[in-house]
Amino acid sequence: MPTLVILRHGQSTWNAENRFTGWVDVDLSERGESEAREAGRLLAAEPGLELDTVHTSLLTRAVRTANLVLDEMQRSYLGVQRSWRLNERHYGALQGLNKSETANLHGLEQVKIWRRSYDIAPPPVRLDDENHPMNDARYRGVPLSALPATECLADVVRRLLPYWEDDIAPQLIEGRTVFVVAHGNSLRALVKQLESISDADIVGLDIPTGVPRIYELDDQLGVIRARYLGDAEVAKAAAEAVARQAEQ
Repeated sequence: MPTLVILRHGQSTWNAENRFTGWVDVDLSERGESEAREAGRLLAAEPGLELDTVHTSLLTRAVRTANLVLDEMQRSYLGVQRSWRLNERHYGALQGLNKSETANLHGLEQVKIWRRSYDIAPPPVRLDDENHPMNDARYRGVPLSALPATECLADVVRRLLPYWEDDIAPQLIEGRTVFVVAHGNSLRALVKQLESISDADIVGLDIPTGVPRIYELDDQLGVIRARYLGDAEVAKAAAEAVARQAEQ
């Protein structure tokens, strides 16, 4: 049975500061490191679960989360594929700004639209802005036309689907257990594809940091069962905390 495990990275330093992060490469907080290790313990304790391959974004918070999980599971030897297509949504000119201060400046409703609408992106960054990915060496091999200056969730879905179809799905069809460590919005895009969630309903989905979610799939990669590991109430509370960030 194909099995997919997804994990949003542990809390980052900018998560803790309630700032828009996007493609800015920040590290895990101490809490984020603890969340990653706990995720590793949960996965190690799951009966019959044996990871075969790992995928992460190119951002440090996802890379380090995966490393900490694999260390905890004593599986540091597993092969890892990394792709910019698993990166967090690019928040454009909002990157680095405090979410609640931005809400005070532009209004809570406008920030809610920028954060949660499916097809409305924040203001873009300029090409000469340090936050434009063309100015980051890790994206030198990516055509400029593919690099975002800002993104809505629909844009994340479009850039993630080729990676799902070409890299992740074939491994699942082969029967491998695949582990994907990424970000709130890239995982929302992946879950939208997996669970056939509508454009309207995906707006209300939040992914908690550091809580593994397991999908048991059929031969056509249809979802048979999906669940978070650990205490369900803890996962629910963590997801609700994500939803309230702009109001804090």
